[in-house]
Parts: sequence; structure tokens; C-alpha cells
Amino acid sequence: MAERSDPVQPADGAARAQARRLLADARFGALAFTDPDTGTPGISRIAVGLDAAGGPVTLISSLSGHHAALTQSPAAALMVGEPGPKGDPLSHPRLMIRVLAQFVDRAGADHAAIRECWLATHPKARLYVDFGDFGFVRLMPQAVFLNGGFGRALRLEPKDLEPVRDGGFPGRQPSS
Repeated sequence: MAERSDPVQPADGAARAQARRLLADARFGALAFTDPDTGTPGISRIAVGLDAAGGPVTLISSLSGHHAALTQSPAAALMVGEPGPKGDPLSHPRLMIRVLAQFVDRAGADHAAIRECWLATHPKARLYVDFGDFGFVRLMPQAVFLNGGFGRALRLEPKDLEPVRDGGFPGRQPSS
């Protein structure tokens, strides 16, 4: 029997742009992690944003289960991209990023900049962003997979998610 070729293709310029757009437009996503109590997978819907350098971040409470999980095991996976109003949900683009969670020190030099970026796209978070149990977590990309729609599976590198120098992330709009 002939060896089957890998259906996952390397990224091209269109895939990189689509991946950056999916990440830039995301206001929430699904975060997969390892449950520290059972060692089994867990998943949580989280708010998603970008820091000033264009890297994914989230704001989570230390009271949440995924906070405890990321504290014990920072390896996780983030999925963004939502199905449109019509058609098969599996035919719509989505982006999966294997990440390492890096907690941001509230007293650190970059906290204020991350907070400013977050509030620009998540203005309702102003109500709780400064609560003592909330903190930012950088989601440092380690590996990237784009399902760009039916028949488009592409492998990307973490650097492929970095903003382009001449315009950043297309379509980025503040949420209300």
C-alpha cells in the first residue's frame, strides 16, 4: 500500500493573514488545559485579547479552575474562530494554538500596557480588571494549526502570528 501523504500543508501568505485575522478578531476562545486534581483534560471558555506586541493574552480570576491548572502546568491549547450563521460549522475557519501560560506580574513594567490594550477591546472589563483576584496571562504560542475551511489544513510557526510591520492586524475593532 502506498504511503499516505500528509494532508496538512505548510503555511502560505494567505494562511498567515487568515490566522492573524482570526486571532485579532477573537474576543473569546476555548482554552484546553490539564486538570491538576485528576490529570485529565479540562476546557474553559475564556476572554481573549492581544498585548501591544500582538501576542495573545487573557484575563482570568485566581478563583477559576483553569487558573489553578495553568499554575501547575502551563502547557495549554487555545482555539479561536466561530462558525458563521449559515452552513456546516466545521467548514468555518478556526485556529488552534499550543501555548505556554505566563502569568503577568501586576507590579511588572508591562502590566499597564497590557491593561490598556485589554480595555481598548474589552471595555466592560473596566468593572473588574483591577480586582485583586484577576490577572493577565500571556499565552505564548508554541505551535499553530489553521483549519482554514473545508480542505484547508495548514501548519504555521508561532512567528507567523506576529503582526505585519505595515499595518498590524486587519479588522481589529473594539468590542462593546
